Amino acid sequence: MLIIPVKEGENIERALKKYKKKFDKTNTMKELRRRKEFVKPSVILRQENIRAAYAQKMKSAEQ
Repeated sequence: MLIIPVKEGENIERALKKYKKKFDKTNTMKELRRRKEFVKPSVILRQENIRAAYAQKMKSAEQ
């Protein structure tokens, strides 16, 4: 649970801005979307290998 200290006389827009910033830093939405459906570990590993191969290919093409 996020707790945002609001000072006396502070604007509500400023407090909302603080809340949104703190909420984004916690990566709550990213985690919820990731947990929405199960992905097998082998699929995750395959995706990481594909990304690594692509990155390596781009670096070698750059040189």
